[in-house]
Amino acid sequence: MEYPGNLYVVAAPSGAGKSSLVKALMELDSRVVPSISHTTRAPRGQELHGREYYFVSQETFDHMVAQQGFLEWAQVHGNRYGTSKQTIEQRMAQGADVILEIDFQGAIQVKRIFPNAVLVFILPPSWEELRSRLERRAEDSAEVIELRLQNAAIEMRHAQEFDFVIINELFDRALFDLKAIVHAQRLKFGVQRIARSDTFQALNIP
Repeated sequence: MEYPGNLYVVAAPSGAGKSSLVKALMELDSRVVPSISHTTRAPRGQELHGREYYFVSQETFDHMVAQQGFLEWAQVHGNRYGTSKQTIEQRMAQGADVILEIDFQGAIQVKRIFPNAVLVFILPPSWEELRSRLERRAEDSAEVIELRLQNAAIEMRHAQEFDFVIINELFDRALFDLKAIVHAQRLKFGVQRIARSDTFQALNIP
């Protein structure tokens, strides 16, 4: 099913700068709105329920899985994350451009359900820089950082399954690239025909 809004799915290994890029994009473009996922992990720092995530118990998550309430869900670093299909469909039907920040497993699942979804993978410029960013974040122990690096090696092998790849070496350049992807998607024929149906009808374009 086609919608007037678009669906962008952004994935990256931990520390590549995915969240910072998506946040900056939404600050610049009010048409891009976040999809708030459910997760079984505990809040970090200043995170609030219903803003960054819906923080739920294992039992609540199990119930939503049983009710097929998730567009996709996956286990990452020992915690589960899920995306509500109904919420995304409602936002896209209203003309919003929805952006998802999920792992590569979830991104591939989303593409199967929404073939028009635009998949974007964020890469770090090097292993050294990725490690440095994880250490500077000062959120994880040395053991957790090593686990994240091991997972990153697995995750980055799946970059070839994405529509676009951005190397986040310089933040401003990476943000420009992400904005360019969003804008280009909005100009595709099928998207324009739905978003500007009145113009197409007036010009007798089927």
